[in-house]
Amino acid sequence: MRTLRGRGRVAGLPEWDRCAVMGVVNVTPDSFSDGGRFFDTTTAVKHGLDLVGQGADLVDVGGESTRPGAARVDEAEELRRVIPVVRGLVSEGVTVSVDTMRASVAERALSAGALLVNDVSGGLADPAMISVVAEASVPFVVMHWRGFLEGPNVRGVYADVVSEVVTELRARIDAMVDGGVRADRIIVDPGLGFSKDAEHDLALLAHLDRLAELDRPVLVAASRKRFLGRVLAGPGAAPPPARERDAATAAVSAIAAHQGAWAVRVHEVRATADAVRVAQAVAQAATAQGPGAGEGTS
Repeated sequence: MRTLRGRGRVAGLPEWDRCAVMGVVNVTPDSFSDGGRFFDTTTAVKHGLDLVGQGADLVDVGGESTRPGAARVDEAEELRRVIPVVRGLVSEGVTVSVDTMRASVAERALSAGALLVNDVSGGLADPAMISVVAEASVPFVVMHWRGFLEGPNVRGVYADVVSEVVTELRARIDAMVDGGVRADRIIVDPGLGFSKDAEHDLALLAHLDRLAELDRPVLVAASRKRFLGRVLAGPGAAPPPARERDAATAAVSAIAAHQGAWAVRVHEVRATADAVRVAQAVAQAATAQGPGAGEGTS
């Protein structure tokens, strides 16, 4: 089976010998997954440190909800939420990513010690983002995005979701490189749940290997998302709440790790940290056995 290439190395970040685990810290009052549990700085920093203790390799800090219909916060408020948390985690030696669509927030977070920018718009929401990332020469996550999740953008229309996501991500990579961002600092994310229905998300997971065509490390962010709720509920039933989808999230993490994803982004770390380590052990055992091992003779 074809697997994703370039998993282990992103210039400017530590190198892990397996799929990395990115823990999520939402400094928001209206996150779909944790509903403002970590809204103040002290609690958010403590939560980030707890995630590292549970096995997170890096922590993604965001101050703006991207759930469907969420109102955007203004720049000053996003800075107020995010920067103290980034600074607090960096001071404790944590590898920090900033989850933002604003170039100004990215720039301030990088100055505070963040090492990675995770932009769910792939640089489309703020035209200044590309130049900020290029000038700082930092890693950048380019997610597949078709606009803010409101109106017709909540449900995307695709003839072939896998091919279209690959094509549109390639265009964003080209735009980033043309804007001065180094190719070896670009990570791609298929954008599960963003302008996609459950069948789109499942198709992308089933064909993650197609992202190998982009020759860039891949981040998979499936944690607690709606499509997992729909899978768990079955036809006609109400999906379980977001915080009851962590076992399903760990299952996706194992699948992504097995296929060679660079990292998975999750809210509950411990189960996923175990899942990616098991996936790595199985991959190593397969390599050690080699082709044809265990076959009988006739």
